[in-house]
Amino acid sequence: MRSLSRPIIALLLCTGVFTTGLLTTPRRLVAQPSAMADDALQHPNGVSSSAAVAHSQTCDATFSRKGNVMTGLKFTAMSSVADLSTPDAIKQLRAIVIARGYDVLATEPEAGDLLLEMPQSASQRSFGIVAKATSEGTVTTVQMQASLRRGASADNDVVKTELCGMLTELKGGDAGKAAANAEPSSAGNAPTVLNAQILADRLSSERDKNVNEIPLRYKDRMFTLDGVVASVIRDGESYSVIFDITPWEKKAVRLPGESRTKTDIVCLLASGQSVFALTLKPKSKVTLTGTFREYRQFPSTMWLAECKAVK
Repeated sequence: MRSLSRPIIALLLCTGVFTTGLLTTPRRLVAQPSAMADDALQHPNGVSSSAAVAHSQTCDATFSRKGNVMTGLKFTAMSSVADLSTPDAIKQLRAIVIARGYDVLATEPEAGDLLLEMPQSASQRSFGIVAKATSEGTVTTVQMQASLRRGASADNDVVKTELCGMLTELKGGDAGKAAANAEPSSAGNAPTVLNAQILADRLSSERDKNVNEIPLRYKDRMFTLDGVVASVIRDGESYSVIFDITPWEKKAVRLPGESRTKTDIVCLLASGQSVFALTLKPKSKVTLTGTFREYRQFPSTMWLAECKAVK
């Protein structure tokens, strides 16, 4: 199962459980009252004007929390590194967050922008982090801003440790150039284990919010999905399994705000799976492991490739 514990910040919203790393401790989530913060990811502001301050302070000293649980919390931290260019800072940070298990949605080294996201699991919601790098002379300041959705909260010290832990890994000089050009090491390629209906509902919700993020979020992601077979289709010498997904209007329980879009999930079987494919019947239970291949908005459909049966 894909580990989602590498990003230290994990939010368990419904149960009030807060997870840090491998330690899970029930606690009541409390937010400090503040004026404002919205649910959308926003570009950090004021980085260049704060560069001189950040250069003279530690990352911990620059950490701030704004907003409240009802409107959305924003956590910000920054760090300055000498003899480091803006593009190299973003390239380094990209490798750092990938190694920690985050999903990178967009990278613009020359512009100094990076958008990343903590992966969502069945027990925790995802949230976005925007990084912005700006240079003044030979000093580059990198600011990271984590934006939590409404209703979510997190411990200040844990968020500070995570954000500053990533920022303090940035290097300047020759070491920084080498780190920027190094190939990122993945936090692990174990598949995410989910029920097909849960993944379909998640995709429908993500489609309604921002459909363009879906292929970025799931690029090269492996899934192990269990569910019920709707049909098996033959295309030449290949077979595809279509999961049976219950549409919104036929659900026994409909959650407030739930998307009414039905998203289908199609698993393209790997070679050597023909015997297995021919034994499958509609309504059969099946568990398959495959890798994200494509998402199409009309009709809303995700394709997984190289799918194999899990025995």
